[in-house]
Amino acid sequence: MKYKKHVFICANDKDAPKKCCGSERGMALVDAFKESLKEKGLLKEMRAQRTGCLDVCAFGPGLVVYPEGVFYGNVQLSDVEEIVQSHLVNDTVVERLKLDF
Repeated sequence: MKYKKHVFICANDKDAPKKCCGSERGMALVDAFKESLKEKGLLKEMRAQRTGCLDVCAFGPGLVVYPEGVFYGNVQLSDVEEIVQSHLVNDTVVERLKLDF
């Protein structure tokens, strides 16, 4: 596997009556994750990137971390460092943000 962890952050923007991750900070979250990984020298082993709809609009902004397949919802910019440090670096899921299906 090329990356130890891969974070896909929904940045989808669409015209709809329901909440959309893109308009709810999607790209700001992408930028914040990329910057955090860069600052920590983790870009060679971890990647963060935008993606289309993850079908968790009601819980957005949403993201998923692979290879675990853990979904997070209602992620704020203030949560980025906690997710990076806890989940990406230390392999501990941030339970308060985890979406259970």
